[in-house]
Amino acid sequence: MKLDTRLNKFREKMDLAIVAYDRELSGIRTGRANPAIVENIKVEAYGNLMPINQLASISVTDPRTLVINVWDSSVVKATADAIRDCGMNFNPMVDGQNIKIALVPLTQERRNELCKVASKSAENAKIALRNSRHDALDFIKNLEKNKEITEDEKKRLSNEIQVLLDEFNTVVENKLKDKQKLITEI
Repeated sequence: MKLDTRLNKFREKMDLAIVAYDRELSGIRTGRANPAIVENIKVEAYGNLMPINQLASISVTDPRTLVINVWDSSVVKATADAIRDCGMNFNPMVDGQNIKIALVPLTQERRNELCKVASKSAENAKIALRNSRHDALDFIKNLEKNKEITEDEKKRLSNEIQVLLDEFNTVVENKLKDKQKLITEI
């Protein structure tokens, strides 16, 4: 029972690595407007750094325009400044409590840079998955060392962990290919 519970925890860690990877990918800009590209930009508000999605609602009005409806008029300027300074070359236009961002088409050079960012994110996800595998293998080695499992069981469990890692790596690769396809679409 202890072994199954522990191995499930390693699988959960791998699942969490995929969730974190999905979150990172959603923040990478493609050719279309997507609220995820701005929702985590930090804004200085109320004495703290807060993500935009806690200060405003974000909507897509057309494939190239985002509209951010800031709930409190006192943080509109700070929100616009944070968007301007986020490093994504956005030029926000303030209209009352709304901030409009017109997304300019991506250049081929920028598309290539974004593909590299997506690849780096994929590599980070794979590293997290390998770290989970390493923890699981250490746990299995300790069980064998303490004579709680046999050497054959250790090999079988190690193989199962490797198969699990391979499955998760395939998920990461497929998500990367899909994202790169979206980035390179014109």
